[in-house]
Formats: sequence, structure tokens, C-alpha cells
Amino acid sequence: MIRWLPFLTMASFALAQTPEERAIGYLVREVPRWSAEKGCFSCHNNGDGARALFTAMRMKYKVPGESLADSTRWLLDPAEWDQIKNGSGSSDKVLARAQFTATLAEAVAAGVVSDRRVLLYAADALAALQDPSGAWRQPIEEQAGAPATWGSYLLTYMARGSLEAVDTRRFGTQIRKANVWLAAQQPSYVLDIAARMLALPETRKDSLALLLSAQTSDGGWGPRRNAPAEVFDTAVAVLALRGVAGGEVAIARGRAYLLRTQEPEGDWPETTRPTGAQSYAEHISTAAWALQALMATK
Repeated sequence: MIRWLPFLTMASFALAQTPEERAIGYLVREVPRWSAEKGCFSCHNNGDGARALFTAMRMKYKVPGESLADSTRWLLDPAEWDQIKNGSGSSDKVLARAQFTATLAEAVAAGVVSDRRVLLYAADALAALQDPSGAWRQPIEEQAGAPATWGSYLLTYMARGSLEAVDTRRFGTQIRKANVWLAAQQPSYVLDIAARMLALPETRKDSLALLLSAQTSDGGWGPRRNAPAEVFDTAVAVLALRGVAGGEVAIARGRAYLLRTQEPEGDWPETTRPTGAQSYAEHISTAAWALQALMATK
């Protein structure tokens, strides 16, 4: 069952004032466009983008329900999720399952979806895709993960989080295996360090120095130490530093970087691998992660 709360309609969505509201306004316009224009669903619009809007709803921001209507209908049919294609035209079953399960879990948390049986079905399918090592893996990993493709560290953190949101007892084995895999890793990319910190609070103290040393002079983070700052890496680093003693100044500098790089329409320049490319998929996902970081640390 879908429960639409009395949010504004898209036609009456007021001109946004705060950076968070501008980003929400941008995603409100963009999230429904992909399915309307392409006739299919995607991890970037209906995964990352929709999840950020559901989070905004949960945090009591005003989000017009119709902007998420098609995404919600898609999320309620997990049997179709394997049919998606990402922005490059290639299919990734593991990523799709992780993306949409996390977004469905956020829709339940926001009170939009009330029937948890479909979330349990989705979680069962996601759990079955766990690698024997305990990770959820990307097919090819030769560089740092990107906003719309994540990489194995962020993918494992997000997949494990979805299982935890559904039933920690039912999925206890999978959760423990993910934790063991994450604990055994020694990440070098900023994104992977941050994802491991998010997943394992006990690693935050030791990882703090790594993140602080990688922060750039302009307050952001790039994919690795001494690399120019990127919006996506900065957003995930900011999220990882929440609640970490000694990270307050770094969060403030990271937020300032995100605010400074936000475009007038509410979006951000996309983070791509390699940097400097153009990608609609990465553009939407970059905006979604940046919005998540700003809302979480406001």
C-alpha cells in the first residue's frame, strides 16, 4: 500500500530558498523525467535520486508526492528490477538490487509504503547476491567508485544497511559476513575509507586521520589524497564524519565546499571516473548524494 502524505503538488512547489530546498527542487523535476522520457527505470533517477527525496520526506522537507509516484510503483514490483539499464546502457543486477532495495527501505521509513512484505521479498533477493567473501561486488573495479556505480565498499555498506533495516535476525549471517569483509579491508580511496567508516563505527577513530589528511585546501575531498576535490567524494566523506569526535571542523569545511559548488538550479557538477566527463546518470546521483550530506549535517 502507498500512503501519500499531504505534500505539495509539483505545480505548487514554491521557489526554494535554502540549498537543501534548491537541491530537492532540482530532483523533484528530474527524478520523474527518466521513466517519462525513456520508458524505463534507472539506478540514478529511481534509485539515488528517489532515495534522496524519500529521505527528505522522512526529515519533514516538503516534497510533492507526484514526483515519486512512478518510482514508488516501480519499487513495489521487485520482480522487474533486473530489467534496468544504467546510464552507459549496461545492466548490473547486483547494483540494481542494492539501489532499489535501499530506496524501498527509505520509502517505508518515510511512511510512503506501508506493506513491508515487498521489502522482505526484495531483501531476500539482495541477500542471495552476496559474494562468498561477504561483500556485494561490482563486476569491474579498476578505480574508485562513482556516484551511480558505487564500488564494492559503498555497495556492501548500502546492501548490509538494507538488510539491517528489514530484519537483523533473519539476515544475521549476511550482516556478519559483510562486517567481517569490511573489517579485513585496507582501503586507499577516500570513498572506500568513508564507506568503511559508515559501516563500522569502531574504525572511525583510526580512519579519521586518513580522511583529514586527504581533505583539500578548498575543503573538499577527491578520490585519493592530493587529488582535486570532487562533489561525490566530499559528500560521502562528510556523511562518514558525522558524530566522529575531531571531525567537526572538517564537516564544516566540507559543507562549505558543497554549498560553494552548488549550481543555481540546485544541482552540482557531476563526479565521473575519470574526472571531467559528462554523464547524466552521474549528474543525478551526484546531486542526490550531495543533498543527503547537506540534510544529514544541517
